Amino acid sequence: MAFIHPDVGSEAFFNLAPSAPTTAPNHSHAPRTYIKIEKALPVIRVLLLEDEHCRNRGLAGLLAREQGIAVIGAADIDSDLTAVPELLPQVVIVNSDYMVSQILPAAADLRAALPACAVIVLCDPTKRGMLPSRRRADWLSYLVRDIPVPALAAVIGRAAAGTRVIDPRLEVAATCTEKPVSTREWEVLGLAAQGETIADIAHRLFLSLGTVRNHISAVITKTGARNRLDAIRIARKDGWLH
Repeated sequence: MAFIHPDVGSEAFFNLAPSAPTTAPNHSHAPRTYIKIEKALPVIRVLLLEDEHCRNRGLAGLLAREQGIAVIGAADIDSDLTAVPELLPQVVIVNSDYMVSQILPAAADLRAALPACAVIVLCDPTKRGMLPSRRRADWLSYLVRDIPVPALAAVIGRAAAGTRVIDPRLEVAATCTEKPVSTREWEVLGLAAQGETIADIAHRLFLSLGTVRNHISAVITKTGARNRLDAIRIARKDGWLH
């Protein structure tokens, strides 16, 4: 009888000849039949979210060649992603030139629909807006975009198992560039959130118009926001503004 033992490797050979009773004649010279049994490796279902520019780099095709990886599809990050959970991806890879703050809404929706699904963001360490955020989405994994495909496949396996991974180069870049938003900058943004104009804020806080604009620009940069409205949204989400 053939069987697969849980302690064997990916493949093994098993004797199919029936065991002879101890009282039976000696058949040691009789021919025996062997069959190769391969133990199936687990396959991780991977979905790519890309923009048009990054899709041309051919990551889906390269990743599909890796053992244990099944690329179940590639979707435009700007498209309607409501049907993505139906594909049951285990790992979603975001390959886009968008800033982290622009990626977070789609990633959060996927997380809500598929809590066990890991999300890996491929980043450019030279772009500040693409660096890991220390205050938001502490469940996202971040890798540099030029990571070799075999190394990416290995991280996919770790992410699918529940491990969060951040490339050390991105952590260093984020530490070197990330500066806390000052109390005055939050104050200026808070007044802007209430609908006050640059002139109104300058008059209330006894600041010049240029200083107010500099404070708002600083908040936008430090939060990785797209613009002032996005900075206000991020600040409210993180609890800095009400």
